[in-house]
Amino acid sequence: DMSRGKPSTEQLNLSMDMMDVLKSDSDLVCEEGVDCRNYGVLDGIAEAKQLLADMMEVPKDNIVIFGNSSLNVMYDTIARSMTHGVMGSTPWAKLDKVKFLCPVPGYDRHFAITEYFGIEMINVPMTPTGPDMDMVEELVSTDPAIKGIWCVPKYSNPMGVTYSDETVKRLAALKPAAPDFRLFYDNAYCVHELYDEGDSLLDIIEECAKAGNPDMVFEFVSTSKISFPGSGIAGMAASEANLADVKSHLHFQTIGYDKINQLRHVAFFKDINGLKEHMKKHADFIRPKFEIVLSVFEKELAGLGVGKWTEPRGGYFISFDSTLNCATEVYNLCKEAGVTLTSVGATFPYRKDPNNSNLRIAPTYPTVEELEEAANLFAVAVKLASVNKLLEG
Repeated sequence: DMSRGKPSTEQLNLSMDMMDVLKSDSDLVCEEGVDCRNYGVLDGIAEAKQLLADMMEVPKDNIVIFGNSSLNVMYDTIARSMTHGVMGSTPWAKLDKVKFLCPVPGYDRHFAITEYFGIEMINVPMTPTGPDMDMVEELVSTDPAIKGIWCVPKYSNPMGVTYSDETVKRLAALKPAAPDFRLFYDNAYCVHELYDEGDSLLDIIEECAKAGNPDMVFEFVSTSKISFPGSGIAGMAASEANLADVKSHLHFQTIGYDKINQLRHVAFFKDINGLKEHMKKHADFIRPKFEIVLSVFEKELAGLGVGKWTEPRGGYFISFDSTLNCATEVYNLCKEAGVTLTSVGATFPYRKDPNNSNLRIAPTYPTVEELEEAANLFAVAVKLASVNKLLEG
């Protein structure tokens, strides 16, 4: 099963000691002096804010801590914009048209959220340095119906691209026709390095402030693939004005998120240094799996003209493009042989890959032995589908 970016059992076992870190009454009192078993602290305990702020490399004052899922925070942010607007703007649901820019190939769950709310999605090609910024700048500056852009700025899903300094600066300096335009900046893989020397990424919060657009970004993060998927902690970084607006709605939604889980994460990781050491253990499990797939591709497919693929230095995915536009055939051949891939089209809005070319490969969940067999089978499927395509022509 290479269909989703799921941690392996071995990776999940790395965090099992988190279950036992809170042992006494005194362990359950946070810095503010609040007993975390009780009500209070709407926007997250200070220790958790510091941990997630250090992950994103933003000031602690720019953080709100939510529940267990950054995807849920993104959904709520779109929903709030639809019903109540952004910082006093007209609610999006009252507008004739709302549009979003979607770098492609991209994250299927992002596209699912905007599709769910009836927001029109516009494809923007991804490049090796991030979204096509000439296209982004042109569209955003001329169309007030465009309210946002989805971004995965580091080790993007599925291409593994990290936005260049120029791309980040150009995003921060956008001149949107819509005053309520926002960068929906999903920094999901900010600490997910495969190698000691990881990619660097400029701080979008700081760059937006420098460019005179301090309120233009919502940045999201979680520990879902760091501790336990579905049982981590999630946060949003934004300007003081944005966070004040978010919190003005939040107190109607909850009395407070799971502070015990926030405290549990801080007690386990201690600080950002402990978290980064933990991520090195993850990398020791993940790195060989990526290298197996890439080695098989290089041996079996390089030079044949049937496909191209990314070689990421972090994150959870390898992106493969069939140069003969036969992704569906490759997918079906793999499925028949027992290898499950992400559905063709999933990395595009409305599940429509215009070229029938992109396949997302998630190598983390299978065992090393399964993965070697699956990668070789995938290579055979690519060759067979490509030959059939050529014979049809």
